[in-house]
Amino acid sequence: MGLRNFFERIEPHFEKGGKYERYFPIYEMVESLVYTPKTVTTAAPHARSYVDMKRIMTYVVLATIPCIIMGLYNVGLQVNSAYETIPVSGWRAAIIDFVGIGFNAANPLANIAHGLMYFIPIYLTTLVVGGIWEVLFATVRRHEVNEGFLVSSMLFALILPPATPLWQVALGISFGVVIGKEVFGGTGKNFLNPALTGRAFLYFAYPAYMSGDTVWTPVDGFSGATALSVSASEGYQALAANGVNWMNSFVGTIQGSIGETSALACLIGLAFLLITKIANWRLVVGCMAGMVGFSLLLNMIGSETNPMFAMPWYWHFVVGGFAFGLVFMVTEPVSASHTNVGRYIYGALIGFMVVMIRVINPAFPEGMMLAILFGNVFAPLIDYFVVQANIKRRARRNA
Repeated sequence: MGLRNFFERIEPHFEKGGKYERYFPIYEMVESLVYTPKTVTTAAPHARSYVDMKRIMTYVVLATIPCIIMGLYNVGLQVNSAYETIPVSGWRAAIIDFVGIGFNAANPLANIAHGLMYFIPIYLTTLVVGGIWEVLFATVRRHEVNEGFLVSSMLFALILPPATPLWQVALGISFGVVIGKEVFGGTGKNFLNPALTGRAFLYFAYPAYMSGDTVWTPVDGFSGATALSVSASEGYQALAANGVNWMNSFVGTIQGSIGETSALACLIGLAFLLITKIANWRLVVGCMAGMVGFSLLLNMIGSETNPMFAMPWYWHFVVGGFAFGLVFMVTEPVSASHTNVGRYIYGALIGFMVVMIRVINPAFPEGMMLAILFGNVFAPLIDYFVVQANIKRRARRNA
């Protein structure tokens, strides 16, 4: 019996009046992961596009694959490089040593294997804990579980430092799913990005675990500053003395969160999202214009006391989480502006804010996370003023 026949035979037991009616949300989640459910609209007047929710979420997950692969390689690279100067320790190192993979930083497979030892526990914790919340809310509200959480879970895992304790991973994704999405009604009704909401909660609740010099390479006794922290204290010109140049920042072989370090991998994902029309190019153009324009202005102004004024826009692009946030957070359709003009303004606001936070506010050398959340809050207001401006313009034209 084929898998499709199996679902067709058991489906009546989960529908209204069936003996397993109360478990229908769980059944819908399992079936929709394998097949397109029958509830997808296929006829007018409601069908506007062949792209349904499942396909959108699947495409976004596919777009993260380059970031996942590069993230695994870079985490393993940083750990294996640290083991050249620090004694090997920990259960992950014991497994790697037992299997015989080794700790050779020049071996890409050894790096990816070691990176998996950090990524898999974080992602499984995110998937299980967040999935429980999703099923719980779907069961109480009696609606199906959609694929939106697959995207949130992947993005949340990729924006965490590899040294994040698993109990904090569980706490962060719980906050992101419940407070960032479900309290507003679920997927499509939230005005904040759930993954960033959970990450911001961890950042402010447990700053020692989310920032500093010891969290980016998960090796006991190892410390190393990120490119942004070095730039904030000594200027971006000092990055070369710390073994960081523009090219390895672009490729992603520097310290940082699991999936955020490679601007190259992010651009590959962006190309896929633009080709499939999942991402709106106006958001990307607006964000880049805001970032480039304000950074050039600060370069012209200059500062004798703040070295971040001198950082060029092309360095802002490759360090920190700017590229990842631009591709996967700024272009997120639910929490972004929905009008075409509003998308330019929304993107430009985020690009402006990230540079302002990085340069002028020394307490937050990263900035992208807070800038996107700030943009999420103002997106409805931006759309409101754009719509009102259009109404007034048409009224004057037809008067």
